[in-house]
Amino acid sequence: MKQGDRIQDLPGFNLSVKTADGTATTLASYIGTKPCVVFFYPKAGTTVCTKEACKFRDEYSVFTSAGAEVVGISSDKPDALAKFVKSQRLNFPLLSDEGSKLRKGLKVKGDLFGLMPGRVTYVFDKTGTCVLSFHSALNAQKHVNEAIAAIKALPA
Repeated sequence: MKQGDRIQDLPGFNLSVKTADGTATTLASYIGTKPCVVFFYPKAGTTVCTKEACKFRDEYSVFTSAGAEVVGISSDKPDALAKFVKSQRLNFPLLSDEGSKLRKGLKVKGDLFGLMPGRVTYVFDKTGTCVLSFHSALNAQKHVNEAIAAIKALPA
């Protein structure tokens, strides 16, 4: 997925996945009515992933005050995500992409020569058009900073 692409046109958009509490949902329930930040991360509880999720948590009010939602996605099972949400006091939804169907549908590339699931952040405007596609395997804080800048640059 790259800037200018519409998420609704990609096969992963309507795939059913589970939230941290085990409820079935789709990306379609988060995107298309307001701006949305979707960040893919390799594994809940690991050092860089925890830094990234906590930075999104700490800056969550910046996103919500701009009318945006934040959604994190990994291949972890819902129970692992639930523990991660609780231990890190996360204030946004995490989705379980077991089998990496969303990753594949949204064309998220792996890191470290494909040995590790990719870390990428997308920002979508309220129509579902990608306005930011940011990839960095190790710079977790920059994912949040880039997402904030993209959200702030959107027209009101």
